Amino acid sequence: MLGLAVCLVLSALAALHLVWAAGGARQWADAAVPMRADGRPLFEPSRAATIAVAVALAAAAATVMAVSGHWQPPLPAIAVRAAAVALVLVFVARGIGDFRWVGMFKRERHGRFARLDTRFYSPLCLLLGAAVAAITLDA
Repeated sequence: MLGLAVCLVLSALAALHLVWAAGGARQWADAAVPMRADGRPLFEPSRAATIAVAVALAAAAATVMAVSGHWQPPLPAIAVRAAAVALVLVFVARGIGDFRWVGMFKRERHGRFARLDTRFYSPLCLLLGAAVAAITLDA
């Protein structure tokens, strides 16, 4: 059941990134990218980069489905398990952050993104990392 829940969250995040790549929800731009103190975004993600993130999130969902036993990909079990361990590391690293712009220990706390990152994005990444670890250990 945990695997399906994680897959649903990752799939929803992938879909959200596709909406952004298509130009939707522009009013959320300041919530999606870290802002400098002067209000300028740290970077402006391209459409291709946003689609790449969506594809990576969909691949993460497929990995969770595979490691939790809900789908059998045409890959060796060791490859699926290695991908799941990589996911754990990526989600935990994102949750902890770079100690400046993103993560639980960021120094730059300006703007809407920083508030949402502290309250939702980083805790969600840590939770996803823990959930994928639990699923992988149970498999």
